[in-house]
Amino acid sequence: MIADGRRVTGVDSEDRIALFLDYENLALGARDHLGGMTFDFRPIADALAERGRVVVRRAYADWSYFDEDRRMLTRSHVELIEMPQRMGASRKNAADIKMAVDAMELAFERDYISTFVLCTGDSDFTPLVDKLRGLNKRVIGVGVEKSTSALLPPACDEFLYYDRLEGVDARSGRPRGGGRTARATPEPEPRRTKPVPEPEPEPVPEVGDVDELAVIVAQTVAGLQGSSGGEVTASTLKRTLLRKDPTFSESDYGFRAFGELLRHLADRNVIELSGGRAKGDPEVALPEHGDREAGFALLRSVVLEAGGAGAALSGLKNQVRRVRPDFSEKKLGYRTFLQFCKAAATGGAVQLRWNPEADDYLVTATS
Repeated sequence: MIADGRRVTGVDSEDRIALFLDYENLALGARDHLGGMTFDFRPIADALAERGRVVVRRAYADWSYFDEDRRMLTRSHVELIEMPQRMGASRKNAADIKMAVDAMELAFERDYISTFVLCTGDSDFTPLVDKLRGLNKRVIGVGVEKSTSALLPPACDEFLYYDRLEGVDARSGRPRGGGRTARATPEPEPRRTKPVPEPEPEPVPEVGDVDELAVIVAQTVAGLQGSSGGEVTASTLKRTLLRKDPTFSESDYGFRAFGELLRHLADRNVIELSGGRAKGDPEVALPEHGDREAGFALLRSVVLEAGGAGAALSGLKNQVRRVRPDFSEKKLGYRTFLQFCKAAATGGAVQLRWNPEADDYLVTATS
């Protein structure tokens, strides 16, 4: 492919990433909140390799405190920026300021860098995130979950918790700077043999509520279809979910990939998948409205059976399920049964009005 007299290769279409590590924040966060484990850069490098080409790697710290980590970072081609603590005085903000200045300088000097990755959990970097996004740069944050400020993740386009990255296992972490092993000395045998306690089972990671996620996905697809009026691809849907919640990850719901999550929702008839323009990026749509119309018709028939006075909203869902046990408003993209009834009223299948005497909604069938 030729453009402007030069050949455009696949490299030109890749995102260029600039990586900045607030190393003290990450290393101490891992040590204090992940069982004393030693920070490892490799899981971050692997996660970013899936998102583009990392063309700048810089880490900021007083490296006299992290002498053991120099070799690990150098092997990964990370440039070490020295921020010494002079005269024993604390210069905590020095590394933060230097990192922010370098990021802004790079944003103006190198237009081809499209993504900035800030590895820190410090909320002081929130203004930097806002400024970079204002310059049309994508910002990804990385931090240890328990040491990350609640203000930082919502400001980013995407936020990765270090402890959730592939290859990070806090339970196998070792304390930093292990000393020499003492020489073993024979000990006298105990008079009584104490029973060896059985090892405690490993904690099972919490899995998010897939039903709640199904509602969010259905509502997001409906919103994208309504706003754009065109096709919604899987990549567009993933970016939109990340804009709603920068910490979103399909792995939190037990899925290895976003495509696996979409196939699961398609099997449950929450969404429909079809071949998209690009390979591996299918088109996502809601099921045909016939399913919703059938749901509205089912609701209207149940209300008609209740008589001319209508039916109270409370208990109406149970009546619908007596007719169709597999009914679920969530499969149709509605968060609650009330939301489903309001949609049916908007579609003209029923009428919905508030009854102050019963302190409940009254649903009646349209003529």
